[in-house]
Amino acid sequence: MTKEEFSEISKTIPHNPGCYKYYSASNELLYVGKAKDLRKRVSSYFNKTVESTKTRRLVSLIRSLDFTVTDSEHDAFLLENSLIKHFQPRFNIALKDDKTYPYIVIKKEAFPRVFLTRRLIRDGSEYLGPFTGVLQVKDLLEMVKQNIPLRTCSLNLSPANLAKSKYKVCLEYHIGNCKGPCQGFQSATDYDNNLQQVRHILKGNIADVIRYLKSEMMQHAEKLEFEKAQVLKSKIDSLQNYSSKSTVVNPRLDNLDVATILTDDNSFYVNYMMVCMGSIIHVKTLVVEKILDEEESDVLSLALESLRNTFQSNAEEVIVPIPVQVTNSNVKVTIPKVGDKRKLLDLSFKNAEIFKEDIRRKKSLMLTEQSDEQYMQVLEELQDALQLPDLPVHIECFDNSNFQGSYPVAAMVCFKNGQAANKEYRHFHIKTVEGINDFASMSEVVYRRYKRLTDEKKPLPQLVIIDGGKGQLGAALESIEKLGLIGRMTIVGLAKREESIFFPGDSEPLQLPYDSAPHLLVRRIRDEVHRFGITFHRQTRSKGTIKNELEAIQGIGDKTATDLLKEFRSVKNIKTLTERELTRVIGASKAKIVWDYFNSEKK
Repeated sequence: MTKEEFSEISKTIPHNPGCYKYYSASNELLYVGKAKDLRKRVSSYFNKTVESTKTRRLVSLIRSLDFTVTDSEHDAFLLENSLIKHFQPRFNIALKDDKTYPYIVIKKEAFPRVFLTRRLIRDGSEYLGPFTGVLQVKDLLEMVKQNIPLRTCSLNLSPANLAKSKYKVCLEYHIGNCKGPCQGFQSATDYDNNLQQVRHILKGNIADVIRYLKSEMMQHAEKLEFEKAQVLKSKIDSLQNYSSKSTVVNPRLDNLDVATILTDDNSFYVNYMMVCMGSIIHVKTLVVEKILDEEESDVLSLALESLRNTFQSNAEEVIVPIPVQVTNSNVKVTIPKVGDKRKLLDLSFKNAEIFKEDIRRKKSLMLTEQSDEQYMQVLEELQDALQLPDLPVHIECFDNSNFQGSYPVAAMVCFKNGQAANKEYRHFHIKTVEGINDFASMSEVVYRRYKRLTDEKKPLPQLVIIDGGKGQLGAALESIEKLGLIGRMTIVGLAKREESIFFPGDSEPLQLPYDSAPHLLVRRIRDEVHRFGITFHRQTRSKGTIKNELEAIQGIGDKTATDLLKEFRSVKNIKTLTERELTRVIGASKAKIVWDYFNSEKK
């Protein structure tokens, strides 16, 4: 649509609040927007010089538009929100979050069980959540188990089955974790009362549970049942301790939602905190990609509505740093300046800032979409950290791989100028080593690699990383010595778990600062050699290009060998088995063949 074409259309657009929609030549809905003054807002796209590349692209695609007038700007916001959710135009910001959140389900059944799930099944069960982390859910369930007796078995406790006395109580009853509904020791009414306390705990209303337990404790005390009262007293103390650990503001505050927003050149970062009775029970940060020149208030409004819906918030007050619109007119929007609410807002800002910085660091340290200067800077930091004589512009890393004691192979990856040089990757079949010997295998592949490079007069790497620690480092160093390459490259070992770096002859490893640029680069190289090695190893196993010792036995095929390895983990273990133990897995006739093969010298 040209400026001249729009000038004719603009005369029909009123100066009223409402929503506008842009369409392409194929009648695709490109963008939905809202405005306090429709004519002024729509005209700004065509009459002003647009700096944003994405906005210029949008304008170039517009072939038609229509609009809807509303009574107020708030109504325009509601309409825009519903249109974006329904049509999802490609030039509107999209709040994508593909994470599958954990829920706690109260199963729809007699004497309902309470457990963790990631699947929402429409079977009438009650789902509480979602929660932002599995550990949080497990902590909650553990606290519930310690304080509220519920069954954990999967028995069908229907009235008919209970009437038949089909079941007996288990250990959970005897240790006090269950009241034995399976044997009729607990009524459905009493069990439902326990479930109600569980609901309070999972929704953060721990004060209600404490009041309930205190009431029961006093009843037992009045009846002089002091042991039962003491048990309840311990549960009350446990709940109070849990509440104090999660409370970060005044517990007298009502339920609140807190949201803040930060921005950089490409994205918005929205942090959301759900506060219940003074305790933060959910924290989530969303990254929203910038598409056009969106206002922070618009992005925060949309993200807040989405997150409140995701976490099923019914809080009647939201704490934000800037004015926002909300779909529910009964929800109060507060921009605090001082006090506990301001502290909550500052905490949300802090979380958003940390998340934003973490994203920036990962992009930098994982070397994605960086300039050559940034790659070189990371390599210079690695050189300084390892005290290397030369800048490690050429790095190679080796790793061994075998499957349950069989199919030994090795892999090598190459990084040049801080980036993966995929064409230089190599994989190796172990040729000179019999059986499984990781040290000898590493010695072989390192020798073969650098013998070839020296024979072909190709440049050697400045840094060689041996994945596996001191033992494999020593084996690799032997090959370097045989080739006369000591001093021409630096060779180090990388411990698999701690990611500690070993130098030849040093008793103590070097531990690079966690999340430092050198550490992230080394970790990336290590992960890449694992990926490349495992992929090759799987291909080797599927093609059957290497026969393990079991398959060499006359009368034992691939399936029998695989069954044995799956059951007993390694050939070494199989050699120690009795004929009877083998029979249990592969039958008597084949068990005799295998046992005779490994024990022929004993006869």
